[in-house]
Amino acid sequence: MSDVVETLGRIRVLPVLSVPDADGAEAVCRALLAGGISCVEITFRTDAAAEAIRRVSGIDGLLVGAGTVLSVEQAEAAAAAGARFAVAPGTNEAVVGACRGLGLTFFPGVATASEIERARALGCDTLKVFPAATAGGVSFLRSVSAPYRDVRFLPTGGIDASNLADYLAVPSVLACGGSWLCDQALIRDGRFDEIERLAREAVEVAA
Repeated sequence: MSDVVETLGRIRVLPVLSVPDADGAEAVCRALLAGGISCVEITFRTDAAAEAIRRVSGIDGLLVGAGTVLSVEQAEAAAAAGARFAVAPGTNEAVVGACRGLGLTFFPGVATASEIERARALGCDTLKVFPAATAGGVSFLRSVSAPYRDVRFLPTGGIDASNLADYLAVPSVLACGGSWLCDQALIRDGRFDEIERLAREAVEVAA
């Protein structure tokens, strides 16, 4: 786990990508890399997820994870496709156990102090906060960081270029996830140059 966490902590921005086909995923990831972001989370929100993960896992220098991993089967599919980590919107004990058995770094999701407690009891200390903005945003993160000093957070949901710096300023935030870097309209229109520009902008903010 430590190498994945270390890499995300260095990049500090995790693009969240949902794609209808693997070709689109590869084009997006190459644009992100050109813009200076060398990680991506491909969500299991489409049937193309496993193939997209498999395809982009072959890109040199790219750390690839699976998102919206809601079942043991999806965790197994993600690992088989080459994902290095998995992320979920909530905390499913069976998925936590499956990822541990697969050697797949897993970031379960939380939105309350009680959910943080449960995830910690399962041995997880790097947690996705989702939906971050709805859960209380930066104020929530600062509040829960005080009692849970051993936990790092990966907020996702409602984060974009306008508030990225505010989230990254919270010491307990490892990195911020967001789909604004991989906007569906940009992908549909083939605007990979704009995706690269957005990536460069995010890298400057995270520096």
